[in-house]
Amino acid sequence: MRVVALLATHNEERFVGACIEHLSQSGVETYLIDNESTDATVEVAERFDLAGFETAPRDGVYAWRPLLECKAALAATLDADWFIHLDADEIRLPPRSGVTLAEALAEVDALGYNAVNFQELTFVPTIEAPDHDHPRFQETMRHYYAYLPGPPGRPDRLNAWKRQDTPIELAATGGHQVSFVGLNAYPHAFPMRHYLYLSVAHAVSKYVERVYDPGEIESGWHRRRAALRAEDITLLSQMELRETHSDDDLDASDPWSVHPFFARS
Repeated sequence: MRVVALLATHNEERFVGACIEHLSQSGVETYLIDNESTDATVEVAERFDLAGFETAPRDGVYAWRPLLECKAALAATLDADWFIHLDADEIRLPPRSGVTLAEALAEVDALGYNAVNFQELTFVPTIEAPDHDHPRFQETMRHYYAYLPGPPGRPDRLNAWKRQDTPIELAATGGHQVSFVGLNAYPHAFPMRHYLYLSVAHAVSKYVERVYDPGEIESGWHRRRAALRAEDITLLSQMELRETHSDDDLDASDPWSVHPFFARS
C-alpha cells in the first residue's frame, strides 16, 4: 500500500529532515510543497527520495488556505492509496510498536475505515532545559502535555485518509479535519508528537516574526499566534509536564484544552 504525506514548508530547516526521515522509516513517502523558504529547507529535503516537489508562492505573507487547497488537489491526482496532511514539526506514530505507520494504516483500511485521527502530544522546552535548537532535539526534548482543544471524543487531527474518487475538503477546518462523502473514521486515535518550538528564540522567529495573511486573521484563523509577543513567551517547569522515555509510554489522558504558550497572548 502506498502512503504519501503532503508536507508544506516555509523555513523549516530545523524540522524537515527529521520529519521526512521518520516518514521514510515508517513506510511513508513525502510530497513537498515549499512556500518559498529562504533557509536550507529545500536543500535538506532534496537529500531524500521525495514523491514529488513543487513551490507555492508566498507573496510576503503566511497564507494557509492556498496550501491546504493545494494539498486537496494533490490528493485527487497523486497515485497513492492513503494520504497524510502534516507539518514539519510533527512526528506521526503508529498506535503500537512493532508496526510501521504504513502497516497500521493498512490494518485500518482492511477493517473498512477510511480516515484516522491523531492525538497530539505537545513537546516544549522547559525552565530546566530551555534550549533544544539542535539536530538531536527528539532525543533531548522529553517533556510534554497531551493537547485536545475540543470536547473529549471529538477528533482534532483527523487528517489521514484513504484516497477518494470524489473531492476531499481540508481548508474548512484549517486542515484539522478532512471531510468527504462517506467518511468512516477509525475509532482509536494514533499518537502524534508535536514539537511546538525548540527555544524561546526559535519561538520568536517562528511565530512573532511571521507575517500572517490579514484575510485569514479576519476570518478567525491564526489569531492567538498573530497576537503573540516576545514578552509573552515563558517556559513551563518539568514538574508541570509529563516525561517520556519511548513512544510506548506516551500518555494522552487528561489533555489540556489550550496551549499555555498562546493562552498568554
